[in-house]
Amino acid sequence: MPVQSASTACRPAQCRPRIALLSNPRSTGNLAQLSRIRAYCAEHPDIFHYEVEHVDQIGNALRSIARVRPKMLVINGGDGTVQATLTEMHNGGHFGDVPPPMAVLPSGKTNLIALDLGVHGDPIIALERLVELAQGHLEDHLVARELIALRKDGSERPVIGMFLGGAGLADTMLYCRDKIYPLGLPNAVSHGLTAIALLFRIMSGIRASFLPPKARAVRVSTGSAGSLTGRFTLLIVTTLEKLLFSGQTGGEGRGRLKLVAIEERPSSVLRVLLLGMTGGYKGRKMRGIHFEEADEISIEGDSSNVILDGEMFSTEVGKPIRLKTAQPLSFVRLAA
Repeated sequence: MPVQSASTACRPAQCRPRIALLSNPRSTGNLAQLSRIRAYCAEHPDIFHYEVEHVDQIGNALRSIARVRPKMLVINGGDGTVQATLTEMHNGGHFGDVPPPMAVLPSGKTNLIALDLGVHGDPIIALERLVELAQGHLEDHLVARELIALRKDGSERPVIGMFLGGAGLADTMLYCRDKIYPLGLPNAVSHGLTAIALLFRIMSGIRASFLPPKARAVRVSTGSAGSLTGRFTLLIVTTLEKLLFSGQTGGEGRGRLKLVAIEERPSSVLRVLLLGMTGGYKGRKMRGIHFEEADEISIEGDSSNVILDGEMFSTEVGKPIRLKTAQPLSFVRLAA
């Protein structure tokens, strides 16, 4: 059953917590940190703490949280928990036209969304800072973030997220999840080993079960900007300012969705590594490296994977996955 704690002893009419904290105990970081989070919330009655055992319970959680009208909604979970919360907020309308600003604690494996908002390190320290901010005016710390709405097979209900990895990147993420994470190594070591295995496979041309698989061919359309067809080691669509391994994105076209596609060939990958060491990507034209910005993107292929903030989808020929921008939300940013 979901668990409510701390300020839940107060009725909504009598107690107005400044912060609502939504926790997923199954997120990787929470396996070690949740007891500290619970203890902290028990000492701070201005925090309404709601725990879910499964993402399917997030809708009920948000209905309860909406009744206490918090000043800030903090998500204590990984990118998948954030995505499920964003999807429910977009489709459920629990907060009406004025949802509270959101913040994210670094409690998952990758924490891309938390990092984009300047939140890293100890989640308790981050929570303490958010509690401090909630006692005053938040305006100077709020940033608007565009969201990605993913639809497949004409679905009426979109899935909402902020970072999509496709083609070879999705396969490599699955390889890391299925083959490397079970080794029990620290996240940074796991990600490093995955990167080494991927580079070895691309540079050597060797294909083996202990290496990430070869990317499958996909077709990526960006509206009036045209389309890309091929095998891509890396395919990213994001609204985040910071990517997994670089600084700012930039590209051709005008749009709110940022697309980066790196063709699966040694020269393209080496060029990307060189650029990463010399100041990042500037949106310049380079053979095998594509940067686009669009308001609508479609991805089509034969059983090629894409992952939107932890949730996997598979492409089909004739049934493209369509990406558009969704209504932006306000987030609390701790650092520039």
